[in-house]
Amino acid sequence: MIPVKETNDGVVFRIRVLPRSSKCDIAGIQGDALKIKITAPPVEGKANVECVRFLSDRLGIKRSRISIISGHTSKNKTIAISGTTRSDMEGIFSAI
Repeated sequence: MIPVKETNDGVVFRIRVLPRSSKCDIAGIQGDALKIKITAPPVEGKANVECVRFLSDRLGIKRSRISIISGHTSKNKTIAISGTTRSDMEGIFSAI
C-alpha cells in the first residue's frame, strides 16, 4: 500500500508515470509511489493531462478534484485529490 497523507482539503500521494506505454494501466507500486502507464508522450504537458484523466476514470473521481502539485516535468509526481479522506483512498486502492 502506498502512503496517503491526509490534508485539510483532501489527500496527497505520489505516483511514478511511465509515458509512451502501449496502454494506460496501473503497473503496481514502486517504492512509495503508485506506478502508472500512460500512452501520451511527455511533451507540452500531454502526459500530465492524460495522467489526470486516467486517474479520474480509474478512481471514479471528477477531474476537477485531481491536481498535480509537484513534478510537472518529472516522472515522479505528487497528486492531490480534494474532498476525500485517507480511508476512502485506501479503500479505492485496495479495490484496484
